[in-house]
Amino acid sequence: MPKITPNLWFDKQAEEAAAFYIDVFRSGRIVNVTHYPEGTPGEAGTVMTVEWELDGQRFVGINGGPQFTFDEAVSFEIDCADQAEIDYYWERLTDGGRAGQCGWLTDRYGLSWQVVPGGMDALFADPDKSRAERAMRAMLKMGKLDVAALQRAADGEPVG
Repeated sequence: MPKITPNLWFDKQAEEAAAFYIDVFRSGRIVNVTHYPEGTPGEAGTVMTVEWELDGQRFVGINGGPQFTFDEAVSFEIDCADQAEIDYYWERLTDGGRAGQCGWLTDRYGLSWQVVPGGMDALFADPDKSRAERAMRAMLKMGKLDVAALQRAADGEPVG
């Protein structure tokens, strides 16, 4: 099966963004940096592409100019082990970005993320439909997800 590598279009911040993501995820490395040659659309000598790796997943960032921007139609999901991980990624990725609803956020580069607890899909697929509905209603009122509050809501306990 071919390897799929997300290719992200930045205006001029691909190298800065790659360094930021490597710092946030505390694992990774810059794999390759290319520069625009003479006679191409970009300014000769400036960074054209950056290839980086996060926990074995490759990404490519291209400094393609302002024509295209990210939107919420595409996001990366972070499956977190616990509330501490949710808090960490939420804090780091909203720094310079903006918080959204239901665990979604947009980072300082305009890239969308979903910061979610592991097992959340099982909570919403609970065979007891009323548990799943209560958890869903609670989640719809949240920005950053609160694992304990979602569980309390599923159990029928007050969340507020």
